Amino acid sequence: MDLFYSTVGFFVTGGPFMYPILLVFAVGSAIAVERYVTLTRVTGKNQNVWSKVQPALMSGDFDSARDMTSKDDSTISRLLSMGLSRQGAVRRREDIEIAMEETMMEIIPQLEKRTPYVALASSIATLLGLLGTIMGLIQAFTAVANANPAEKADLLSASISVAMNTTAFGLMVAIPLLITHTVLTSKTGEIVDSLEMASVKALNVISSKARRQFDAEAA
Repeated sequence: MDLFYSTVGFFVTGGPFMYPILLVFAVGSAIAVERYVTLTRVTGKNQNVWSKVQPALMSGDFDSARDMTSKDDSTISRLLSMGLSRQGAVRRREDIEIAMEETMMEIIPQLEKRTPYVALASSIATLLGLLGTIMGLIQAFTAVANANPAEKADLLSASISVAMNTTAFGLMVAIPLLITHTVLTSKTGEIVDSLEMASVKALNVISSKARRQFDAEAA
């Protein structure tokens, strides 16, 4: 209970800038949670689809792989579906690769959207904390200028202590948001890497079959 009252007292004595910092924390946290849940779902869906499609690709059963990816809305299905739709229609690996790269260019911004706002919220919280401290110090020195000389030292130290609360709160908000942003960026990078890995493997299999088919026709 003492901790609760201490926290409330810390917040209240921090001044008006504590409220916008709290709002920034709420917005940044909401975005972070939404992004984490979304990216976790994307990862799970991709792993599930890849575990089913990979055996079909490795065995050269492109019809089954094409059917599985066309009925799924995961990011890896969209990517592979684009490549498999070109399989058999074109012989050059470059044509299939370009088609899959175009799909990657559409997918990546969707994975990264709103994540930069978490880092922005971290920076804003820090700056609001510093601004609150500066404004508090200005008010403190203005009040001390008209105070009794015997009380100036005590009044100034108390005012500075209160003014520093906004900087402390800004940092308490900024640090977790910055760490969360790093986690989200890493998670997004892992998804992109897995998509690139899947596209390369699919391209290698498709190219290998096309090469064998060409050799058979040439013979």
